[in-house]
Amino acid sequence: MEKVLVIVGPTGVGKTALSVKLAQSFQGEIISGDSMQVYKEMNIGTAKVKPEETQGIPHYLIDDYALTQEYNVKVFQQKARGYMHQISEKGKLPIICGGTGLYIKSTLYDYEFVDQEENDEFMDFLHTLGKDQLWSLLKVIDPKACENLHPNNRQRLCRALYMAHTGQKKSEIVESQTHQPIYDAYIIGLTMEREQLYERINRRVDIMMEEGLLEEIEGIVEQYPDCWNFNSFKGIGYKEWKGYFDGASTKEECIELIKKNSRNFAKRQYTWFKNQMQVHWYDIQDQEYPENVMHDIDEWMHHK
Repeated sequence: MEKVLVIVGPTGVGKTALSVKLAQSFQGEIISGDSMQVYKEMNIGTAKVKPEETQGIPHYLIDDYALTQEYNVKVFQQKARGYMHQISEKGKLPIICGGTGLYIKSTLYDYEFVDQEENDEFMDFLHTLGKDQLWSLLKVIDPKACENLHPNNRQRLCRALYMAHTGQKKSEIVESQTHQPIYDAYIIGLTMEREQLYERINRRVDIMMEEGLLEEIEGIVEQYPDCWNFNSFKGIGYKEWKGYFDGASTKEECIELIKKNSRNFAKRQYTWFKNQMQVHWYDIQDQEYPENVMHDIDEWMHHK
């Protein structure tokens, strides 16, 4: 199996700096495992790696898409796997660095996504039905799929029914995927004392404001007045400003909301990574943390 080094952890913990250091030490190239840094126009609110921070290390899936374009887990999986293969072919070590857990897991494990044609007549028909009707239909056609779906999640109900219509039940596809790793991945998780992490997150938002976050968003809103409907603008650091532009919130209220949402996101990231993947955790406040990381990667690199 191809080797891939992965760096995960909560927002603001220091993943970017470590990824560059490890890329320098182990001849690596970095793939962004972040769902937001891929957008060209969104730099400050995404805490995008700055050109001077890359230290000349090639970075992939950064600045590749316009914020009007669709970017999702399936696109990421396809692109990331392609880049991993390219990097390995050059004799370099692929390094995925980011905090978007589902994106990263879908790439490392044998997840398959089923294509669906949005313009299909059957899908058009499903969109005419109410949520209760969709739920009742699915209970008859694929009751097992109902176990993992919420009756109010219209989009996923339609998708499950569409899959059943094409002859592939969602529950059968899930059962056929063993979700086994398809790469030899060493997954580093960075952690630190919670209160200090939250202080770092708060400070990070203040720095974003100093760097011109509001001005960045003003420029985007001016160019794309309907940007609030884009998937790209659903990310933390951007969505919170809608109230400000609507005249319903003050600047200070938006800043506090970004801090609160970022702290809550960090909590969810910890929970997700601890439950979903085999992560080797390192406390960045441990004095021996840099040496321990280097030692463990070195051992993994030389293990066939």
